[in-house]
Amino acid sequence: MTGSTRTPHVRHPDQDEEDTRMGQPQAQSDGTEAGKPPLRVGMVGYAFMGAAHSQGWRTAGRVFDLPLNPVQAAICGRDATAVRAAADRHGWASTETDWRALVERDDIDLVDICTPGDSHAEIALAALAAGKHVLCEKPLANTVEEATTMVRAAEEAYRRGQVAMVGFNYRRVPATALARRMVAEGRLGALRHVRVTYLQDWLVDPQFPLTWRLRKEQAGSGSLGDLGAHIIDLAQYLVGERLAGVSALTETFVRQRPLPTGATSGLSAVSAAGTGEVTVDDAALFTARFPSGALASFEATRYATGRKNALRIELNGERGSLAFDLERLNELSFHDGTEPGAEAGFRRILVTEPDHPYLDAWWPPGHGLGYEHTFVHQARDLVHAIAEGRRPEPSFADGLQVQRVLAAVEESAEKNSVYTPIAV
Repeated sequence: MTGSTRTPHVRHPDQDEEDTRMGQPQAQSDGTEAGKPPLRVGMVGYAFMGAAHSQGWRTAGRVFDLPLNPVQAAICGRDATAVRAAADRHGWASTETDWRALVERDDIDLVDICTPGDSHAEIALAALAAGKHVLCEKPLANTVEEATTMVRAAEEAYRRGQVAMVGFNYRRVPATALARRMVAEGRLGALRHVRVTYLQDWLVDPQFPLTWRLRKEQAGSGSLGDLGAHIIDLAQYLVGERLAGVSALTETFVRQRPLPTGATSGLSAVSAAGTGEVTVDDAALFTARFPSGALASFEATRYATGRKNALRIELNGERGSLAFDLERLNELSFHDGTEPGAEAGFRRILVTEPDHPYLDAWWPPGHGLGYEHTFVHQARDLVHAIAEGRRPEPSFADGLQVQRVLAAVEESAEKNSVYTPIAV
């Protein structure tokens, strides 16, 4: 990104009235609530993930009683016209076209990185060096080496009072947070099996253009890093252990695709003349082992025709089982294996009660949440970590662990699925 433009953005008063939700205090003209110090956020990237993160920052302080008040200070993108439109749409006060200018600003406390993976390390390292807190989208980096450097920088920054978090938002679904609590309480007993799939179909059409997500130099990997990173983190989070080793297969089904024309979001583009090579995987399947002895299987693909965003996970233990389906994200299925056989079976937990994670701040029981709320919860948790001076979860170290699993999967696939231990 080159060149810089700093354009103050003033919102219409009607927008402020419309955005005040659920009886929360009205913001002052500088975006802060009376008596609460601001947390001034600068975000790099404005496409799909940028829009999702914007929703989180815009809403968190209106729903939750936070110790700091998030202020959407600036948003950055290379296209001045497009980034200004994103600022207007998502409520950012100013724009930049050079991320370096954003990082150097004195009125930015936290840098939120929503760019392709090839720029994560450079932006995060610069932001930490500039004294900022950092939120970085997953996967943390494109290589283990980059991620290791980021972890070291984050540890040094933590000693200076800064925090760094990686954005695995599916931890913030109330149902998965409840599942984690139930596993930790021993409701399933010793775990035996973990099965996870993440299925999408947006690449089924061989004429879909060659966007950045299909280029290794930008994305790092394909479905493995895009979808697999999510389910690796989610499985480790729910189990409470890190994977020990993997045996993997990967495949690229369509190796040449039309080149895109104009701007792309990674998930959408328009074809132009000519073709280019797909340099990442289209699908990844692998088995794995946890140190406790539990066995796991993972599937990540963007070729599951008819599956738009189907993430499913099931855990089987000696005393019970849990199952979660992202397409029914307000529900958690639980089987209590200690019940009499005549009454046993999976039962549905409707995860909308005030006692469930995050839900005391939302709607009455039975009123469900959606995908976008995970980013609100992510912002909420990060704000609390900053205010309390503690390491947020998932940390950059957690992101590095996922990166090591991704590397082991690729290594195993290259070696005809040989079992590959996860590097420590």
